Amino acid sequence: MSITKNWKEADLFEWLVLNIYPDLVKSKNQMSRWDCYSPEAFHRIELKCRRTHYDELLLEKKKYDAVLEECHRHLDIPIYINSTPNGVYSFNLLIVDAKWEVNHKNPATTEFSNTSKVAKEVTYLNINQATKLL
Repeated sequence: MSITKNWKEADLFEWLVLNIYPDLVKSKNQMSRWDCYSPEAFHRIELKCRRTHYDELLLEKKKYDAVLEECHRHLDIPIYINSTPNGVYSFNLLIVDAKWEVNHKNPATTEFSNTSKVAKEVTYLNINQATKLL
């Protein structure tokens, strides 16, 4: 079993502080569409932890648009970092090849008690487009 299999976003954040971004700061707003940023690297980052490894990692268009808009406002680089049991993958959203589609199988919320499904516009980012951090 991989050390990243049961990671939560707090674990990924702490690993990033210890290994990649010592200056990493959490978003002040818990409901923000981005999770943290590095003032030194000018990276505004969305984090995601997955218990299963996929070669293609899902990103919602709403999150993508929101982080790009915030980066434009602050002249930051939009970064999407995923942990899976096979490692930690970092995507520079300015250079990924995002092809958008509507997926009808997404949970309405991340709360397990709400099992309703909704359509969301998403892209699947191949890990070959990422920098493997771990």
